[in-house]
Parts: sequence; C-alpha cells; structure tokens
Amino acid sequence: MFKKLLIANRGEIAVRIVRACAEMGIRSVAIYTEPDRFALHVKRADEAHFVGEDPLAGYLDPRRIVDLARETGCDAIHPGYGFLSENADFARICEDAGLAFVGPDAEVIARMGDKTAARAAMRDAGVPVTPGSEGNLETCDEALSLADTIGYPVMLKATSGGGGRGIRRCDTPAQLEQAWERVISEATKAFGSADVFMEKCVVEPHHIEVQILADSIGNVIHLFERDCSIQRRNQKLIEIAPSPQLTPEQRAYVGEMAVRAASAVGYENAGTVEFLVKGNEVYFMEMNTRVQVEHTISEAITGVDIVREQLRIAAGLKLAYRQEDIRHHGYAIQFRINAEDPKNDFLPSFGRITRYYAPGGPGVRTDTAIYTGYTIPPYFDSMCLKLIVWGMSWEETLDRGIRALNDMRLQGVKTTAPYYQEILRHPDFRSGHFDTGFVPSHPELLNYSVKRNPEEVALAIAAAIAAHAGL
Repeated sequence: MFKKLLIANRGEIAVRIVRACAEMGIRSVAIYTEPDRFALHVKRADEAHFVGEDPLAGYLDPRRIVDLARETGCDAIHPGYGFLSENADFARICEDAGLAFVGPDAEVIARMGDKTAARAAMRDAGVPVTPGSEGNLETCDEALSLADTIGYPVMLKATSGGGGRGIRRCDTPAQLEQAWERVISEATKAFGSADVFMEKCVVEPHHIEVQILADSIGNVIHLFERDCSIQRRNQKLIEIAPSPQLTPEQRAYVGEMAVRAASAVGYENAGTVEFLVKGNEVYFMEMNTRVQVEHTISEAITGVDIVREQLRIAAGLKLAYRQEDIRHHGYAIQFRINAEDPKNDFLPSFGRITRYYAPGGPGVRTDTAIYTGYTIPPYFDSMCLKLIVWGMSWEETLDRGIRALNDMRLQGVKTTAPYYQEILRHPDFRSGHFDTGFVPSHPELLNYSVKRNPEEVALAIAAAIAAHAGL
C-alpha cells in the first residue's frame, strides 16, 4: 500500500480522500492556492503546500503538482473530481514520473473523454447508443443534414465536454444554426477543442448512471445505479440510489451494460457509465473516468468504501469484492447544498458563513469543507456540502431528508436547501414519478417561504441589543 499520497484537489472531495488515507495508514499531502489558505482540507491533511496566489492555476498545473509530489516523497496522486481528474496528460506525466495515478490509465481517459470515440467503442461492444453522428461534424450544413435524417429535437455537444457544458438542444433548423457557433465557442474556451458532434435528443428521459469498480487483472463489478434525473440546465441537484423508477429487469440490464462497457475499454479503478432511459429504451450517454460527486449514495446502499477501493486498485491489489458479494439495502439520497439563491435564478451567493450546524441522527451523513467563519471564495464551485440520507424504505428516506434539511443551519449565504424540501414534498417526486424535465416543469417549487428561523431572529435581536449597548 502507498505510504504517502498527494491530493490534487480541494474542498470536500479533498477532505474525503484525507479521511480514507487516515483509515488506511497513508500520509496525506494537500495543496492550496491563496483563497484556500484557511480551507478545511489544508487543516486536515498531514501536510499542506502552497501552490500559488492565483486561485486556479496551482490546481491546474500538472507538472508542478507532480514535481511537488516527488519532492515531498509521495508515491501516488489522487486527482479527485474536476480540475485534472480526467486529464490524460496529467495521468501520463504521473506514470512517467513513477507515481501511481489513482484512476484509469491515460489512454483510457483520452478515449472515453472523446465522446465520439467513446460512442464508437460502445457500438463495437454492443452497448446501445443514441442515434447520431458517427464522428465529429465539420460544418453547420453537415449538422443540418444529419438532423433532418435522425429528426428533431437533437443535441449539439462538445466532443471533449463534460459537467453539463457545451450542450445545446435544438428543436428546429433555425435553432441549430444559431447554436452551432455558440457550442463551438464554448467548447474551445472550456475544453480547448472546437470539435462537436450530434445525437438524437431523448426528450425528458431518466438519467441513470452505474458505479463500476475494475482492478488490474480484469475483474469488473458494478455497485448498482444512481438516478440523477433531478437536474437544472444539465447540472445535477439531487441524486438517488437505487432508482425508484427502474424495474428489476432494467436494473440488471444497465448493470450488465456498464460492466460490458468498462471491460470493453480495459477500464481500471472507479468509474461511472451514464445512460438515458426512456420507457424500455436504454442508451449509453458517456463514461466518467473518475470518482463522482455522488459516489456517497452508492456507498450508503452497498457498504462499499469507493475511495478506499480506488486506493487499493491503484496499488495493484485485486478487488475486495465479487459481484455476488454486492447487495443493495434501502435507499439513499444526496442533496448538493449549493450557495445559490433559487429565487433569483440560482445566482451564486458567495460570502462568509456566520453559522454552520451539521444535521445528524440515524442514516445522515455530511461531506463538506465548510465551517462557521469560513468564507466561500467566488473562484470555485458553489457547493457548500453534500447531505446524504439513507432509509430502509423510499418513504422513510424522503421523510429523513426533510428532517435533515430542516435540522441543518447554514447562515450567512443563501442555499438550495429550502428548494430541496419543496421537491421532497411534491407528490410526483414522492410517488417516484420524475424525469429530467421535473425541475423546469415545476416552477411553483420556487414559491417557498423565506421567513427566517426563530433562532436566526433571536440572534439578530441579540446582536442589535449588544451593539446598542456598546458591548
């Protein structure tokens, strides 16, 4: 097993990896830029190193990170998610430097990061893909011709895209013409590539993803599926495991397809195979070659520590589990508590957290890097914490979610928590009937009360009295 590991990330995922290292007797090394000088991952790691004044540059410089890992005596690097986690060059530089990269090898990252290459690999493996272009599109005229063939609506996508960026739905030729230059511009700025492709738009499907684990000797298993249909503008808000909407036959099928997909490309480590499900039709969408934000709920229903398994696999050990060992128990829901104001078009609400109290009790977990007095910097993702609840039944899990969201106190910034409570109370969601169109089709969910909690009012009054008295 590794003796020392550098975490090439920040925030809650860095804290999550620090905890796994502590349990496995691995010394953890954090990195940070100026805005993260007082971040929790810096405080919790065994050691931490400054990588620059610029908020982002230090997290995005693969050679500097690898050099630091070698200087500090590390024998492995965990990229977390985001930043360099799906950067094939970073994985290659790690390998060339003799450092274990906690993830798949560079060739697999490059192949699955190229959406057209990934679609081709899945077709060859017998995994169903949505109708669309065989490769990248060269001109808008070519895109218009293909759209006429497969039928509108279509999705124009950046080939190297991810995270919901570089995607446009087009319902008419006019919309396609308008979106063409915009998607190319977004793709170039965000991913450094102007390549785009097209696929048929599956209208309001279920967004289903399957967690897989694969070791270096060819063993591949899945940890069942997660339902990520509750999303806004292709950004996930709430994730559920397992999906309350799949039949046992569909569950077995998507699990089988995910294992087949990973095996076909020689995948190693943790990954996620994403599908669109509409009725009895299942289509491969993409593969994420890293640990996912929502890995927590797969851990909750199976008892498997995914980050621990990542480290074991990267160290050359075989999987600790066989497929027949994996069972799912109950349901788990993850809420991404973002510093955003849902009532103001989800505008970011960065600032100082004046009070934070984490919810607890049976079946409740929080993964976070915030604390009372912490200032959320405006340079990174707006997520404050991940709140995970588990229950033996769907109804128990929903009720526990409402209770945990109500228990939580996060003051100083606006968050998405009250919006999620409205979703949990909605009869369609409670009955398990929802798809990717749920959020846009229910604008009334934004009409929640904004009256302040009595404790907040009492604190404000006490502060005013103290100020008036000169205390």
